[in-house]
Amino acid sequence: MDISTKTTDTPPPPPQPRQAEQKRNARGASRPGDRVFLGLSRGSGILLLVIMAAIAVFLTYRASLAISKDHGNFLTTFEWNTNLTPPDFGIAVLAFGTIVSSIIAMVIAVPIAVAIALFLTHYAPRRLSGPIAYVIDLLAAVPSIVYGLWGALILVPHMTGLYSWLNDYFGWTGIFTWDGGAPRSMLTVGILLAIMILPIITNVSREVFRQVPRMHEEAALALGATRWEVVRMAVLPFGRSGVISASMLGLGRALGETMAVATVLSPDYLIHASLLNPGGGTFAQNIASKFGEATEQGRDALIASGLVLFVITLLVNGAARMIIARRKEYSGANA
Repeated sequence: MDISTKTTDTPPPPPQPRQAEQKRNARGASRPGDRVFLGLSRGSGILLLVIMAAIAVFLTYRASLAISKDHGNFLTTFEWNTNLTPPDFGIAVLAFGTIVSSIIAMVIAVPIAVAIALFLTHYAPRRLSGPIAYVIDLLAAVPSIVYGLWGALILVPHMTGLYSWLNDYFGWTGIFTWDGGAPRSMLTVGILLAIMILPIITNVSREVFRQVPRMHEEAALALGATRWEVVRMAVLPFGRSGVISASMLGLGRALGETMAVATVLSPDYLIHASLLNPGGGTFAQNIASKFGEATEQGRDALIASGLVLFVITLLVNGAARMIIARRKEYSGANA
């Protein structure tokens, strides 16, 4: 018997995972429900891009009308006189105040929010963490005007002690010099903004820390790690990108806050070296306080400042996305 003449039927090679997934998607897309869902999803994404582009075009057009008539330098002028002929206005003070107050808020709020989130998810007993989380959820839903009234009536009168202490011990730096005026300054605004964004950062960070795989923590405990070492080696690396996202959400609210800042701040158009002296301003506060009585020319100028705030927000979110993408491969989420 000639063995060489025998032929065996070999089964075809199995399809590659990507090819099999593409075939399943092609079959699924042929169903009416899937086609409707695909169209709605795609249309929603396109609609969002169209809305963003329309906002950018509108802001750019109205801002160009204002800047073309501006007698001063829009980026460096300290004045805001839109009723003059020709008008003289700039965003130097507003940009400085917006950035400084947001930085103060983030420096105060982010460490406290992360600590609260870790306490609720890994230290507090369940019967205690539930009520605290519920109260934090309620604080996130409080309107900004309520925070503003609380800040004007409660926070501002009780800031004199802190201001005196900072002036006595850190006044030599020039940043914490206080001349005894009303504490309606950038530091007070930053503290109020930190209180406002604290619930947002805490809630998102708490939900991220709850998603840490249990076996990551158990593996660290099996190796003899303490509870803090478990948090440092397993929880924080896993939740790093989530904490960054939560911080950007809080920063977005701090950058665009209006009524709370307008209620607490005593605005002027000077850049003060000290954070304790009254004065300064922010983009959102200036728009909210002047838009109602502004002329057509003044509204175009306010829209121009809104365009700058819009660009700053886009840059901040873009930077956050880059940081998250860079850190993704080091995150425990991909383990």
